[in-house]
Amino acid sequence: MADNGLVTVRSAHGVKDTIDRLAADVIAKGMRVFARIDHAQGANEVGLALRPTELLIFGNAKGGTPLMQARQTVGIDLPLKALAFEDADGAVWLCYNDPAWLAARHAVAGGEATKAMAGALAAAAGHAASA
Repeated sequence: MADNGLVTVRSAHGVKDTIDRLAADVIAKGMRVFARIDHAQGANEVGLALRPTELLIFGNAKGGTPLMQARQTVGIDLPLKALAFEDADGAVWLCYNDPAWLAARHAVAGGEATKAMAGALAAAAGHAASA
């Protein structure tokens, strides 16, 4: 499912396992994990409740730099991010920004760079979410 540039896939795993699987896959593909943010833990630390929600920030300068060379504002959306969350019904979802949407947002002709990014993201998300 894609909504305004957001690609969302249902995961067969819990939030933590989905992000663990995604992190392992992107590292295996030569990308770097920059950060992992547990939003539910952050909410808990200030006395608020939030269903499991984790963000993974990752990327590869070889893939992102050509887009930033074309238009440096793309850097606001890079490195790439993926969010896993549990909805009110207990289903787990994994979502990320479509690289073609990012290129369009910044009026960049993404070409091969965005195609490669989109393919890598779709494969990694599919692997992380699959049973």
